[in-house]
Amino acid sequence: MIPFPSPLARFIENALPKPTLRPGATGKPRRAITRFVLCGRFPNPTADYYFSARLSAPGMPPHHLADIREGGLDGIDPDGAFVILCRYASKPVLDWIEANGDRLAGVGLFLDDNIPAIVTGHDADLDYRIFLYFRALLPLKRLNRHLDVIWASTPTLARALGIPEKWVLPPAPPEDLWRADAQRPPRHGLTVAYHATASHLEEHRFLRPVIRDVLRKRPQARFEVYAGRRAKGLWRGQERVSIRTPSSWPDYIMETRANGPDIMLVPLTPSPVNDCRSPTKRIDIARAGAAGLFSASEAYGYLSPDGEILLPYEQAAWRDALLALIDDSERRSRAVAATRAACARMGMRAKAGFTPMPE
Repeated sequence: MIPFPSPLARFIENALPKPTLRPGATGKPRRAITRFVLCGRFPNPTADYYFSARLSAPGMPPHHLADIREGGLDGIDPDGAFVILCRYASKPVLDWIEANGDRLAGVGLFLDDNIPAIVTGHDADLDYRIFLYFRALLPLKRLNRHLDVIWASTPTLARALGIPEKWVLPPAPPEDLWRADAQRPPRHGLTVAYHATASHLEEHRFLRPVIRDVLRKRPQARFEVYAGRRAKGLWRGQERVSIRTPSSWPDYIMETRANGPDIMLVPLTPSPVNDCRSPTKRIDIARAGAAGLFSASEAYGYLSPDGEILLPYEQAAWRDALLALIDDSERRSRAVAATRAACARMGMRAKAGFTPMPE
């Protein structure tokens, strides 16, 4: 059964802090921008997917990465600084913003998830939901007094947040984040993988019978799954299933580049959270040199003229498509090429640099 929020969950979600612009925000920088200050928990995929290439484009002002776990922004010249917060804020960063507000060029918040829906849902582990509340939602009570702009990763998320669609900031990855490593050791058999984050329990449940049937019918295949605390129990005891604990972002980049799977799965249970997701899994799949199977969805589209494989959220469709892909190396090659082409198009967006408040 596809889960949707209960009336109580919707009531609580509506009561949670939401990002809003400061009083008097005009939609333009307060003054000329001399530098960008990107705040977050580094290294992280959000900064790399959306900002690293844009901020490094020719003609852009200098930028500084400020890890919110290492304190405030002391030592950074606030005159003309435009502060970008990736999802999270901390007390020292908020203190610095408040102390230097009249010297800043602006403050913006970037969001790439429907965080209130994750916090009130049941798909993510409880500790992750608590973390999101205290690090992403509670700070909004102070941050909202200073926000000049709020960016969303997708139009659907922008609508959920109630912000203009012109402030949608889609992914624009640098080439080294999606380009596959051509030098890989030969291996026997074929690896299928599902690399999940902390909020995809329903997708694990969806895939479990699919993978059971596929492994029974294709003895040359094995399955690799990244699973959190609750999801691990769904996979224990199955032959040719390797359960991995999610690694750090730098380690994950190196692992997928050096020894990526042959096929990667991207199912998305229809939900208020998943409807807001952006197509960033394409980047990881391209870097792994894998063929992707994607949910037909808001994130990945419903038709693919370029050869990517988009599937309805039905277990029989995923089982049959996966069996066919295992058996057909040429089809896998076409799928790999299609996802790489999609990532190249994403990366082209970064050439224009970064404009905080597009008209």
